[in-house]
Amino acid sequence: MDESTCQAYEDEILSLEEEIKLLAEKYEDGQQESTFFSDEEILMAVKSSQGEFEGESEGRESLSDLKAQLESLETDLSFLMKFTGIQFTSHSKKTVERTTKRTVRKHRLSGNCLSLPFQLEFQLLEVQNEGNVSAVVTDLSIVLESAEDSDVIKFVSSTEECGNLLTFFRRVLSYAEWHEHRRATFLHFK
Repeated sequence: MDESTCQAYEDEILSLEEEIKLLAEKYEDGQQESTFFSDEEILMAVKSSQGEFEGESEGRESLSDLKAQLESLETDLSFLMKFTGIQFTSHSKKTVERTTKRTVRKHRLSGNCLSLPFQLEFQLLEVQNEGNVSAVVTDLSIVLESAEDSDVIKFVSSTEECGNLLTFFRRVLSYAEWHEHRRATFLHFK
């Protein structure tokens, strides 16, 4: 074999290795995206797509039902955001561990409570016992942009320790309302 042929083969091998690396990265990205949906959501999507293929008239009815449900859910979500003042801007979910009895998922949430931005990161441990599923929040981490106040720092650290998301949302809503009042007052005097 001459040297030019060997070089051509080596170049082809390098090209193929690079292509394999890119395909592996795409596969990993696809695997992570698929964990954003729960098993129930995936099953519902599969069933609805199967329903569309079984019969055209049935598929259209189920499609219109799905559109109606989506509009209803969007209306409910809009109402809840206006009612509570809490708006989620992003959410990501990654499955960390999955066995037959337990599942650990890592969640990242960011949003605004009135005009106060926040970020949450936590793990949700779901344990299945005899048909019942219990969920526990662990490793809660909270970031508030206006956390200069010592009371807010105490509130954030105590909430992170107890891992109670409901308490966090109740307290952050109250704090955000007073934060808005203080901001409006200071703007008035400027």
